[in-house]
Amino acid sequence: MINIMATVYSSLLKAAIHTLLVTILIWKETQAYTYTKFPGGFQFGIATSAYQTEGAWNINGKSINVWDVFTHNHKELIKDHSNGDVACDSYHKYKEDVQLISNMGADFYRFSLSWTRILPNSFENVINEDGLNYYRNLIDELLANGITPYVTIFHWDLPEDLQKLGGWTNEIIIDYFVNYARIVFKEFGEKVKLFFTVNEPEVICSSGYGSYIFPPGVNLTGIGPYLCMHNILKAHAKVYHMYDKEFRPQQKGLISISMSSLGFYAKYENDTIAEDVAFQFTCGWSGHPIYSKTGDYPEIMKIRIGENSKIQGYLESRLPVFTPEWINYIRGTSDFFSLNHYTSRLVESVPRGPDGLWYEDVGIKLSVDPKWPPTNSSWLKIVPEGFRKIINKVKNEYDNPPILVTENGISDRGTLMDEIRIDYISKYLKSLLQAIYEDGCNVFGYTVWSLLDNFEWQNGYTEKFGLVQVNFSSPNRTRTPKMSMEWYRNLIKEREITNYTLNNN
Repeated sequence: MINIMATVYSSLLKAAIHTLLVTILIWKETQAYTYTKFPGGFQFGIATSAYQTEGAWNINGKSINVWDVFTHNHKELIKDHSNGDVACDSYHKYKEDVQLISNMGADFYRFSLSWTRILPNSFENVINEDGLNYYRNLIDELLANGITPYVTIFHWDLPEDLQKLGGWTNEIIIDYFVNYARIVFKEFGEKVKLFFTVNEPEVICSSGYGSYIFPPGVNLTGIGPYLCMHNILKAHAKVYHMYDKEFRPQQKGLISISMSSLGFYAKYENDTIAEDVAFQFTCGWSGHPIYSKTGDYPEIMKIRIGENSKIQGYLESRLPVFTPEWINYIRGTSDFFSLNHYTSRLVESVPRGPDGLWYEDVGIKLSVDPKWPPTNSSWLKIVPEGFRKIINKVKNEYDNPPILVTENGISDRGTLMDEIRIDYISKYLKSLLQAIYEDGCNVFGYTVWSLLDNFEWQNGYTEKFGLVQVNFSSPNRTRTPKMSMEWYRNLIKEREITNYTLNNN
């Protein structure tokens, strides 16, 4: 009888424990999605870039950049054969754009400068006053409306004259970029207190110098991308130190560089290194030299590229080598971490072949989970949990730096009733709040991409990322706010994610 009672008691205890564990698990999952309020001081903004919105491609002293040349000479590589000659015409309609941002109540507006609008021949000896005045007027208009200007110095539109000299693969560009940045700080630094040197260097280098389908379209696979990043990192560091020495004591601003990263999920459970390798070869490629304690490129990159280079018969690695002086000079050259994130990928390790080469140096293949919801962009799947994952990766890799999300968004199919964008941003922000509250990640701001439907690079005007619709068939480029703009305005006002209903009155 005692044994029977003991057995019954044991079974009841196990059942109770199981029930408790299930209850706790359900509570945690429910609690995770109840985070809706943002911390005090959290900033909300919105972003654009010069080539994608400004237009006015060849007036008032502006010269041509690599995107001007590429879209004119290779229309077949742009999905709708379009270009950014007029784009949203923000050059002429900036006041209207600022009013839209003001109506939204955004804390800041992140926009980029056109190098060729400020320096028509790429160099500091000829400065275009009309170009400076455009940006002065834009900055003043923002400030007059209570909006803080955040400025990206370079967002992909390299002067064509510099590309003729080799662009980012030629180290002479380092000092040219420093000279350009010095003019930017001198002219705008009294009113702008936050600058990003370069937007998404990994994309510039991999796509621009490792393929034919992205300006400048120089396919130097295996060499060009690594030279490009080497010079961008040096240029960024020199700009940071120049600002420190010449401008920071008076202007008291902050400097960063915008990194891009997917979220990575191992396709197979036993593939324990795939996620980290994928991260190191993408975000870590530019992030490790700046944000890690040791500096330099990630060790896995140095090993795998070095091994491949040796097998291929090179006398030294195709990955350039930083001297100890450069490692120290680059390390720590950012005041916070800037993260652009949209979607995630499955990753799997590829076994080395009979020749002993790592697959495409990285040794990793990317794919998507068919269960991830699609969007109007073939490359963009909706994976909110990947946002939390990559924020935590940055935290763990780089000692929990302050993080500003500088781009996040989704395309629609050209509708004003863009529920998909509201759903996407809501879910991604809830994932971000989990990273803050549950994981202790130090995220202090979030930026929607983008204010306007605009020229989306190779996809032209076929993908609509804006909170505001632009009629590209109209000479006036008429702007019409979408449902998501009112929703985002309410989010900013309340500092909370709510089940907000659109006001149709």
